Amino acid sequence: MAFTPRAFGAPVFLSLVLCLAIPAIGQSGTRPASRAKPPAAAPAAPVQPQTVAMPGEAPTLPGLPGIDTTAWLYKGSDLTRDPEWKFGTLPNGLRFAVRKNGVPPGQVSVRVRVDAGSLNESDAERGYAHFIEHLSFRGSKYVPDGEAKRVWQRFGATFGSDTNAQTTPVSTTYKLDLPSASEAGLDDSLKILSGMMEQPVLTDATVTAERPVVLAEQREQPGPQVRIGDAIRSTFFAGQPLADRSPIGSIKTLEAATGASIKAFHDRWYRPENTVVIISGDMDPALFGRLIVKNFADWKPVGAFTAAPDFGKPDPAAPAAQAIAEPSLPAVVTLGVVRPWVYKDDTAIMNQTRLVDVLATRLISRRLETRARAGGSYLQAGVSIDDVSRSANLTSVNIVPIGTDWEAALKDVRAVIADAQTNAPSQAEVDREYADFDTIMRTQVETARVEAGARQADDMVGALDIRETVAGPETSYKILQDAKAKGMFTPATLLAASKRIFEGTATRALVNTITPDPAAVAKLETALKADVSGLAGLRRQQNAVTFAALPPLGKPGVVASREKIAAFDMEQVTYANGTRLLLFPNTGETGRVYVRVRFGRGYSAIPANKPSPAWAGDLALVAGGIGKLDQGDLDQLTAGRRIGLDFGIDDDAFTLGALTSPADYADQLTLMAAKLAFPAWDAAPVARARVAALAAFAGYESSPDGVLSRDLEKLLRAGDPRWGTPSRESVEALNAKDFRKFWEPLLKTGPIEVSVFGDVKSEEAIAAVAKSFGAIAARSASTAVAAPVRFPAHVATPVMRTHTGPQNQAAAVIAWPTGGGIEAITESRRLDVLAQVFADRLFERLRQAAGASYSPNVQSQWPTGMNSGGRLVAIGQVAPEKVAFFFETARKIAAELVSTPIADDELQRIKRPMGQYIMRASTGNQFWMQQLGGATYDPRRIDATKRIAEDLVSTTPADLQAVAAKYLRPDRDWTMAVVPAAAPRPATK
Repeated sequence: MAFTPRAFGAPVFLSLVLCLAIPAIGQSGTRPASRAKPPAAAPAAPVQPQTVAMPGEAPTLPGLPGIDTTAWLYKGSDLTRDPEWKFGTLPNGLRFAVRKNGVPPGQVSVRVRVDAGSLNESDAERGYAHFIEHLSFRGSKYVPDGEAKRVWQRFGATFGSDTNAQTTPVSTTYKLDLPSASEAGLDDSLKILSGMMEQPVLTDATVTAERPVVLAEQREQPGPQVRIGDAIRSTFFAGQPLADRSPIGSIKTLEAATGASIKAFHDRWYRPENTVVIISGDMDPALFGRLIVKNFADWKPVGAFTAAPDFGKPDPAAPAAQAIAEPSLPAVVTLGVVRPWVYKDDTAIMNQTRLVDVLATRLISRRLETRARAGGSYLQAGVSIDDVSRSANLTSVNIVPIGTDWEAALKDVRAVIADAQTNAPSQAEVDREYADFDTIMRTQVETARVEAGARQADDMVGALDIRETVAGPETSYKILQDAKAKGMFTPATLLAASKRIFEGTATRALVNTITPDPAAVAKLETALKADVSGLAGLRRQQNAVTFAALPPLGKPGVVASREKIAAFDMEQVTYANGTRLLLFPNTGETGRVYVRVRFGRGYSAIPANKPSPAWAGDLALVAGGIGKLDQGDLDQLTAGRRIGLDFGIDDDAFTLGALTSPADYADQLTLMAAKLAFPAWDAAPVARARVAALAAFAGYESSPDGVLSRDLEKLLRAGDPRWGTPSRESVEALNAKDFRKFWEPLLKTGPIEVSVFGDVKSEEAIAAVAKSFGAIAARSASTAVAAPVRFPAHVATPVMRTHTGPQNQAAAVIAWPTGGGIEAITESRRLDVLAQVFADRLFERLRQAAGASYSPNVQSQWPTGMNSGGRLVAIGQVAPEKVAFFFETARKIAAELVSTPIADDELQRIKRPMGQYIMRASTGNQFWMQQLGGATYDPRRIDATKRIAEDLVSTTPADLQAVAAKYLRPDRDWTMAVVPAAAPRPATK
């Protein structure tokens, strides 16, 4: 069943991704699969049509003659079927699941899932499942080569987000989110998708043309992360195909692929019996069913049915420990307890037993996080349990030590786990984990009305991937509540679960030692067996904490003025202490309340002439506590509540934000106000932030992306220290005293704007702000004068940087200065359109035509909170020998945009997806909150927001040519290249 609660919220400081399940590979990268479960393997022969339901079951979608419309997903399950999903099976064996969903309005989300991924490949076919995904988009029965993207652009769909695909070890899924869908548009889209499934163009010519694109995608993957991920999978899943079946394949097999060999794989696995069409959208499900029948019923398989291969079972005789030495990654230890994956009917008791195990992992992870906060030997550690690609059930433990003493960190983590397996938790601990989980599940019920159709379609795909069902939020929540009523969540049951989840076929571990250590495997084996009894220390006895423990804020503030903002049905409220409220009560997102607090001056208040601890704000401010309460106390305070706290820095303000609920938003505001008025300045989070930042340094040089993430933002602002990664010296010098000295005055000064958008009542919200931000002392105005943001001077040759990653990886950047400020917002929107035109042309020339870059990107960035600092930037990851080609291509496109007006068809293919994006985004509160941030102090932002759609619609070819001529000047561009450190530098004109 599709339980989708978030994992325990320990902070994530590093970009290191230890993917235990092989990532999906596709048109725009990776997406983790969600949990859920379906029918057994596809039948060996086509399903015979039925016009009536199975005995005792009503058809889910009447009115489709000759189609079996029983709920095939729920075979063998005792769960209450989600009545919104309607099902069908065509005579050729293809199955479908459809439902109505109006979020966002007018959109229809289509998923076509083929039950074939990288685990279906032979050794000679590695990468073929993913290769077919590319070729299917390139050209098929109803679409000429390269035209699919343009067809869907004309429907208003953005390539890469609205039209996409992914390949996993167990499936390949084609995705389409069709905005403002019409019956004709959906019919055409399903026709195209049916042709892509049945008859993609698989010839030597198309394979040869697309091969460079696939190889570019393989080349652009981050080398160190790929290598350690491969090492983990080969260790954990030794003896199983999953151990070496990455969807991207191998260079050898990709280069050897031919039209005939790819077609053989396609014909074997792309069959209607292996295919499910999923639609969730703002139309009648009966129409979805009819159009699926119309477009897919004639699909006839080629050849005899082939049963899915055996994915194997974990090998108990495989080595228990392995080591790798990746100098660009921090020391990491990852443990896995592997068990065979076994199909089980998706029943209530199966899910309830799983919930007990999940709560046990959350409880242990919380204890690990508590120890890390207190200054343990590791930076972070956590436990999770999951089914992996129908190959294993896995309990995993990931540990990032402080420094390189991974042995001490492993012992400390094992000690916490051993304690959890020996001594039962307190009832208070159990209640705490249950309360948080209950809140997550209850929230899904309360917000079910506004769950996006795309999310529902993706959840169905996830269900099929691991052979489970989907259930409505009410059913999922009832399963949790029933488990609670049956006494399944007790100290004794969680103690038993803590033992159970660490039992299995084998325990495996891998360590990254940074530098080669011949004895690492032996050390790891010893550390896994070391006696850790007595090392866990005393558990923190967390006392009950209520909001009464927060420092008092003062008497509720007095409302000084109220003013309606008629254009948006909003209200502006000013309090006597100067706090301003932007209030937008609405029921568009039932059960959700968005709270955002803008205060101070943001980047405008940070020194531009010297380094500062601004970089550590996100890591240390929120975790620093409030008054006498530390982060553990605050966790207890918010247990079972939808209350959070995020910190950010905008151009002209610092921000605190949270997504909360109608029941919790008043306390959410109180917590935020107390954080601003009474920060605790705990030294531990500052020290942890320093350690985390230092651990990340090695990775910056390991890839072109790493170098860009470290250097580009600062370089594009002519070395301004407010942006970019601080130097190692600055990080090493960070201490709690200097951190407080820097941040304390910034938290105390400058205006406060509170935005409350969502499911609230006006008078209650105004009173809640009066009791929180309206009650704090009046703040002094900031006297700092913002330093202008400078763009780097034009360079005749690119600024060069090097990386230590693979020799076939490089990156190229070209940028032009633009502007900033709210006054010229219309011009910034024309630049947005220009950037999309530029991106589309760069994509077609670099990827489609030349295969030089998998995902080139172009963006216009125009700060509304500053009068300078805007730029239009194009970035591409390329092979080192293609750096000069990137610059040549980008400059040629720039020159064309200046010299020649864009054709109307091309302009409409760009504007329609942009317009559809605005239309869909504007149905949610976050869009308006983002657009209107700062509007209570700058009314021009209200007028600017009114003109969003008008500015887009009115943009003409002449407008684009004018802004191109103004900004895309060859005498002002700035270029940068990142190339391999050990390779000779390529030509970079």
